[in-house]
Amino acid sequence: MKKFEFTISGNKYEVEIKRFEDNIAKIEVNGTPYKVEVHKKTPTTKTPTLVRQPLARNGGGTIQKQDGSIYLVRSPLPGTIIQILVKEGDKVEKGQKVLTMEAMKMENNINTEKEGVIKSIKIAPGDNVLQSDILMEIEQ
Repeated sequence: MKKFEFTISGNKYEVEIKRFEDNIAKIEVNGTPYKVEVHKKTPTTKTPTLVRQPLARNGGGTIQKQDGSIYLVRSPLPGTIIQILVKEGDKVEKGQKVLTMEAMKMENNINTEKEGVIKSIKIAPGDNVLQSDILMEIEQ
């Protein structure tokens, strides 16, 4: 955030302010971290601090083998389902386009990686999905 150099009683100190929330400052003095309470009243910010949970990275955008002969088609990234091109009971071939979704202002085609029969479809046009959400199941 901000770096300062101080000399106190002839000793040099390099101080870096890492974070400042309410009246607690997280600083680093010559590489050692400290939490310092500030007695001066500071104005509160109106900007909220955004805290996000890390995304699960398991199987995004792939078809995963479940139990036996069922494969799960998962969303490769967050987006909105635009069009579903198959229905339950349809036979699909490897590489066949099964749905279109909008993500990051682009249309993305979702293709199968396995051949089989659509066992179930978990989404509908207009649904918002997150990364790794199950879109459909393919029975081999």
